[in-house]
Amino acid sequence: MLTTIAYGLAIILNLMCLVIGARFLLVPYAAAAGYGVPAKTDRAYLTIKGLRDGTYGLVGLALLVFAGARAEAWFILIATLLPLGDTLIVLRNGGTKAAAFGIHFATAVIMLLTAALLFAV
Repeated sequence: MLTTIAYGLAIILNLMCLVIGARFLLVPYAAAAGYGVPAKTDRAYLTIKGLRDGTYGLVGLALLVFAGARAEAWFILIATLLPLGDTLIVLRNGGTKAAAFGIHFATAVIMLLTAALLFAV
């Protein structure tokens, strides 16, 4: 049961990275608004974010499939720095506390929980 939950959360997190990455590539301004800091220009930076998030999703899935739970746990633990940084970015750039904590900080907490579960299996 624990293994199913740990792997399920890891798969969901990685797929969400792919979805977020695709959204930043396909509808960058709407994606930026959903991130918590609307953008009117800088499409190149939004594209970079899309590529970054999509790549993290693919790397996470590859680690889970080819290297196992422990490698995925380390990856997710280290990658937790991203939503923590995103929390600060939203707060420092006029975004709402609801977006900063409700989206980004909550994601970091879920990632830490997922990493802990993966370490436990």
